[in-house]
Amino acid sequence: MAKNEPFDPDLVRELAKMVAETDLSEIEVEKGDLRIRVVRRIEPVAVQVAPPAPALAAAAPAPTAVPAALAPAPAKAGAGHPGAVPSPMVGTAYLRPSPEAKPFIEVGARVQAGDKLLLIEAMKTFNDIVAPRAGTVTAIFVEDGMPVEYGEALLVLE
Repeated sequence: MAKNEPFDPDLVRELAKMVAETDLSEIEVEKGDLRIRVVRRIEPVAVQVAPPAPALAAAAPAPTAVPAALAPAPAKAGAGHPGAVPSPMVGTAYLRPSPEAKPFIEVGARVQAGDKLLLIEAMKTFNDIVAPRAGTVTAIFVEDGMPVEYGEALLVLE
């Protein structure tokens, strides 16, 4: 699509519909100078289980194990840290460009805004994850080949 041609909102609607129907988290289409990326943000839902009433607690037998679906998920390392760099997508993290190459970063490394930190492979495409700001890498929470979720803390940049 040339730059002087009008933008096609129907194409965006079709891509959004495709993302919703297929349970994808994002889709990107590129044709000539036109590049459209549609991302669906899925927010986790907190479920609270109320404790039983005191009268019922005495009468009911004590549970021996909490089902995995009801057990609280362990907190992800670094999730609440103000310097945490979150994953912008679901995929597989790689700390080096190839198995025999040295890592992009290590703990203690100084980086500038825009420096490559790691790669995330999603749908057979390698995506550069770059430093959002300058700083020092104080912790790395992922390993080569480790699956990552959207929003998961990858590392801490202070």
